[in-house]
Order: sequence, then structure tokens, then C-alpha cells
Amino acid sequence: MKLFHISDLHLGKCLRGVSFIEDQKYILNSILELADSRQPDCLIIAGDVYDRSIPSAEASELLDNFLTELSSRKLPVVVTSGNHDSAERLSFGRSFMSGGGVYLSPVFDGTMEKLILEDEYGEVNIYMLPFIKPVHVRRFFPEAEIESYTEAVKYVIENAGVDFESRNVIVAHQFVVSGGECPERSDSEIQQIGGIDSVDISAFDGFDYTALGHIHRPQKIGRENVRYSGTPLKYSFSEAGHSKSIAEVELGEKGNVSVTLLPLEPLRDMRIIRGSLEEVTTSGKVETDGKDDYVKCILTDTEPLASPMERIRTVYPNALQLEFENQGYRRGKIRNENVEEKPPMELFADFFELISGKSLSDAQANVMEKLLEGITGESL
Repeated sequence: MKLFHISDLHLGKCLRGVSFIEDQKYILNSILELADSRQPDCLIIAGDVYDRSIPSAEASELLDNFLTELSSRKLPVVVTSGNHDSAERLSFGRSFMSGGGVYLSPVFDGTMEKLILEDEYGEVNIYMLPFIKPVHVRRFFPEAEIESYTEAVKYVIENAGVDFESRNVIVAHQFVVSGGECPERSDSEIQQIGGIDSVDISAFDGFDYTALGHIHRPQKIGRENVRYSGTPLKYSFSEAGHSKSIAEVELGEKGNVSVTLLPLEPLRDMRIIRGSLEEVTTSGKVETDGKDDYVKCILTDTEPLASPMERIRTVYPNALQLEFENQGYRRGKIRNENVEEKPPMELFADFFELISGKSLSDAQANVMEKLLEGITGESL
């Protein structure tokens, strides 16, 4: 049996005021094309279907079109809710949508629903676990001592009656860790301080494959069959170096699982460029390919610049972020030791080096000494 595993679509996502709807439409069409060519038996969406709990009309329409296309192909679809979703809104219409092969996880009620598929080796049970917190589980199991996310997930699974002699897949949207190993995270994710939302990988022991959502970088965690598919698109510049993909999972007989990553190419990439304003905007020096990409520009200029972002956007119209490498953006390196004891000239020399990355020249030092003398009235 062949499964497509994706997650974290974040439909309706905007970054710095720019909508990703067009990019998301393009990547969903790419997924449909891969489904046509690879012929999976089921497509899994492991949570964070929308970027907001109350999705925009455009985002809702985009999901409706995507699910309609999948249903027309007679391709079963399993969808669970993530922490960005409203489980109530996402599960709307689930009863009649299942008739078209679209299976939406319900609002959590203490149980896990499952979809049963069959191939030449027998049944495959696909369990749907929406994003849960300990408080959600205690509501239905008040007698249980549940404090952590790990305890919550384990308790739900232990009470689901899973037959681990059969082939089982679980779809979950949680922050899963393996001992001291944590998944690599991105700036576009919501993060809990101290990892209090972590779920130990042992909660999923016995499952043939664990299809995870929540982390935006494609990666396995702990073992090959516990995997984050990652987002289909890059949603922050911390993901500029990532490669996005679909996890294609093949289940043979019990215990035989393989995963292939199918690359996804975006309409517009997200990347970081670096150089002086002249270098990044002068004809002949700019990159001709990918000029429509989403760009973060790090400028190395040390002199004041007039309207640098406007000039950058004449070359890269989708530039989203601008940083300066030298002009006062090293706040984390400010030397504050013994500040009150240092003479003004030494303080300025430290400040100049912090801002420009260079030491004061003799000529610059002479100018500053004269200025300070004029201010303080004292000879330096």
C-alpha cells in the first residue's frame, strides 16, 4: 500500500503582509500531479490545514477545490486538525464528506477514529489523532493522572484498542521528541517555552508508521518510520535552505515500511541574498534566475542609504525583509562591562567598532577628540 503524507499547509498564510494563496494553489496542483503519476492509495494531511482558526474565504475555497479534485480521483483523504486549526470548523460536513472519500477527524471526544484500507497483505488501519493537550484528555478521563503531553497521548492510544498484530498507521500533530533528540524547528512555528508540549516517541511504539505534523522541516525523529513531512512551502527565511517534499510511504507485509521523499518545487523560492546595495541592484551583478523569489536582503554597506528597500524591489519585486550587517544590528554584542569607568573616547572607539566592524583610524580619532573637547571643554 502506498501513502502520501503531507502536513502544515497553512492555507491563507501571509508573511509581512504578502499573501501566499497563489503559491499555495500552485503547490497543491503540484501535489495533484504527483498523485496522478505515483497513484497512492491514500493521502494524509497531518494537521494545520489552515494558518488561522478562522480561515479566510480564499483559504476555505482553496481547500474545497483541493479536496474536490482528490475526491474526483477516488483517492481517499485523511485529514486531522492541528494547533492552528479550529477542530470544530475543520470537521464541519465530515459525515457527508466521507461519502466522497474525504475523512476528517472529529473534535476530540476521548477516542481515535480510524479508516480501514485493504491491499494484498490485508487491512491497514489509519488512526486519526487531532492535536490534543492534557486538559483535553482529562475532560474524558477524569480518573486518570495526566499531567504531561506524553501521558495524554499514551493514555488515548492505550484506550483505543489498537491491535498491534495488524498494520497500523497513526496521524498526529504533536511535538515529538526521542530521548535527547528534538526535531529541527523553524521560525514559522509556534514554540512552547521549555518544550512543555513535547511527546516522547515511545507513545507511538508499535505503529508501522507515524505520520506527524507540526514541525515545518521534513525529517525523521528517532526512527525512520516516525516522520514529519514538513510544510509543502517555505514560510520563513529560517527555511531558506530547506528542501520541501511529500513523504511517499510504502507498506508491505507487517514490519516492511519504506519512505521516499518526492521533491516539491515552488512557484517562487524563498532565499537570502547578501552584498552591498550596489551589488544587489546593479544590472549585470544581480541574479537573473529567481528574481521573483521571496527575498531577504542583508546589506553590507557601512554608510547611510536612501530608500534601500525601494531600490531593492526594483530588481526583486518580492523582497520581504531587509537587514544591515554593520549598521547597528549587532545589539547582542554590545560591550557593557565597566562602562562607567571608561573615558568617553574609549567608549566611542568601542561603539564605532561595533557599528562598522572596523577600528578608528588616526584621522577619525583626531576628529572625534576635537568634537569631544568642544562638548566637554576638557582636553583629551
